Amino acid sequence: MQVKICYHNHMPKKRNPMRRSGCPLNASVEMLGDRWSLLIIRDMMLRGFRTYKEFLGSYEGIATNILTDRLRKLQAHGIIAAKPHPSDGRKLLYSLTAKGIDLAPVLAEMVLWAAAHEKTENQALVKLMGKNKQQFLAQIRHRWTASAPSRFTA
Repeated sequence: MQVKICYHNHMPKKRNPMRRSGCPLNASVEMLGDRWSLLIIRDMMLRGFRTYKEFLGSYEGIATNILTDRLRKLQAHGIIAAKPHPSDGRKLLYSLTAKGIDLAPVLAEMVLWAAAHEKTENQALVKLMGKNKQQFLAQIRHRWTASAPSRFTA
């Protein structure tokens, strides 16, 4: 008796063609793996930035072409959304989506980790975050929820 082996039933699930692998960490890195994306999200979460000009003025000094590219990528991944500015339709207002605000605990952990292992600035923020991380995160989420009339999703 000959046994026929059917390999297609045992093959791994088809990978997303846009990703190098189906690994969750890889997916995270591919969406957020550069410093500029994380800093844009930081500025939206902590500083309330919503406009291109505000992001451009951040003290890390992002180049215009990189900023444009990262805003587009964050939109494509559903982390931020954009809508026309009410007073000037040529400009866009950016907002974190629910997916984007869910990154708050991740960014908080990154801040606390870096502050514990490296000499960093903004120790007031680090102390506030470290003192009661859950309360800090609740405040961020509350500010995001409170902006519901002007917030939008992708």
